[in-house]
Parts: sequence; C-alpha cells; structure tokens
Amino acid sequence: MVFLIRIIKIIYLPLHALFGAFVFVLQVIMSNKFKIFAGSATKKLADSIAEKLGTTTGNVQIFRFSDGEFQPSFEESVRGQDVFIVQSTMPPTENLFEVLQMVDAAKRASAANIIAVLPYYGFARQDRKDRPRVSIGAKLVANLLSAAGVTRVITMDLHADQIQGFFEVPVDHLFASTIFLPYIEKIKNNESLDLVIAAPDTGGTKRANAYAKYLDADLAICYKQREKANEVASMTVIGNVKDKDVIIIDDMIDTAGTLTKAAKMMVEHGAKSVRACCTHPVLSGPAPGRISDSVLTELVTTDTIPLVKENSKIKVLTVADLFGTVIENLLSQQSISKHFIA
Repeated sequence: MVFLIRIIKIIYLPLHALFGAFVFVLQVIMSNKFKIFAGSATKKLADSIAEKLGTTTGNVQIFRFSDGEFQPSFEESVRGQDVFIVQSTMPPTENLFEVLQMVDAAKRASAANIIAVLPYYGFARQDRKDRPRVSIGAKLVANLLSAAGVTRVITMDLHADQIQGFFEVPVDHLFASTIFLPYIEKIKNNESLDLVIAAPDTGGTKRANAYAKYLDADLAICYKQREKANEVASMTVIGNVKDKDVIIIDDMIDTAGTLTKAAKMMVEHGAKSVRACCTHPVLSGPAPGRISDSVLTELVTTDTIPLVKENSKIKVLTVADLFGTVIENLLSQQSISKHFIA
C-alpha cells in the first residue's frame, strides 16, 4: 500500500506541476491577446482599469475637423486581439458616437472580439414607451452598438434591468453594491449608525431592498409625483425614519431635485442624518449647488462619470478594480458572479 502511494506521488506531482505551468503559459498568451482603449470622456478610468490588469491603454487618436466632425484612429495593430473600448455614454451624444466609430474601426481592423465597456449606459431612462409617439432610446442604442460590431457589453447599474434583453450579445451587468456595501458597513461600525435604507422612488425599491436585507436594516420608500421630467410636484415617505441614520440608494443623480427633496423630507420626519449612495454622478444643471445647500451629510458616488467640479459633500469611490477584475475573469473564462454582493 505504501509502495502504491509512492508511485501515485511520483506520477501525480510532475503532472500537477506540468498543468500549473501550462495554465501559466496560457495566461501569458491570453495577456498578449487583448488591448484596452479609452474613449475621450473616461480616459482616467480606462487608465486605472488597464493598470489593474498590468498594462496600459492603447494608442488611439481622435482627429477633429473644423466643422465639428471627428474620426477615431487606432495607432497600433488590433488584428486578432480582444479589444476593450472603455467609454461612458453620458451627454453630449458625441460620446456615444465616438464609441460607435471606435467599434467600427476595430471591426474593420480585424479585431477578434470587440467588448464595449460602458460604465454608464446613456439613454437608459428611455427603456419603454411611457407616452404616445416617443422613441425607446435605450433599445436604439443597443441596436446601434450591435450594428457597429460589438460582441459583448460590460456595464454597471442599468436604470432598468430589462435593457440587458435589448441586446443579442452577452451583457455583463455589474452592481455598485459591490463597492458601496463595504463602505456603508465601515461607516456604520465606525460611527455606530442606526441605519434605515431608503429608495428615492417606488422604481428603486428593489435595489434599496437588496441593500436593506444585506445590512439587516429597515426600509423606507419615498413616493413622488412628477409634473414633468426633472421636476417633482409632491413627495411623501413610507416607513419610520425617526431617530435613524438614513442612506438613500439610487442608480443615478441628475439634477439632484428628487434626492435633495427626499433628504429634506427625511429630516423633517425626524431622521438624525441623511446620506446618499448614487452610482452615476450625472450632476447636470443646478445639481452641484443643490447638493452643497442640502441637508445631506454626504453623497457617495463612483467614477463611472468624471466629476466636472470637486464638492466637499461628494465622495467618489472608484469602479476600476471591479471592472479590471471582471475583464480578467472574462479573459481567463472564469465566472464573474462571485463579485456580486447584493
């Protein structure tokens, strides 16, 4: 029996070492078969993602004409490569068109696969016909990306989950909860917070409820009525927030009208403090001023969209490590579901 065990060890150990070497060589080969390119809107984030992967962003030039036209050009070969194009498609719409042109250029340059990394997916609020004779912008963007030649999409916190179904290619939908929840747990323990998680509207209830369950906290919901886009007519709170530390969870913050009104209403109902965690800092129009003047203790957001101006109440957490890890898993054919917390 002892002799048999020795024989097995003699055979197994070299095979195990050989397999490990094979995996290492395969990973080295894989590492030379992908390139990351940055769109002009999110270059800093793309550089951070590339650094996480132990590389640098590729050389792409944007040629601009005097009439406003522009043309991206890859200044290095992408033939046979997995090309990752990192660009958030926030306004202006030329950010979206830049992605489409880069995808088209990569396809015409014989890239093996073209993965659009869209940390913020613009036009996501246009996910259905909510009144007669309107377009479904989110579906149109999906069609444009597919027509241009995208073979995969990686994005974060879509405004509506069903947008994934607008694509005929795989969509990796990441969640900022992976980043926000450890931060919330940290401040909860450090400051002994008595938490209530709040949704800014009924549409955000599912997201807020996932946070509440994970944190073992109560849930509150803000019910709002709009007169028109970006303008809230009335709002009320469902749930007890008295003497609680409230954290409002949302996928994006645009003009900050809803968020700041919700925070004020929470304080009026007896909340001790109000924070907010919002994935995408669109922050258009009067948003920065509203946040500065609000009762919010802190707005925690991410760098899916770069901040135009620093604000003492805004804390930015990076998504670079998460996107880098997911791309790493994608290249090595590993599951990404372990990176989802809630």
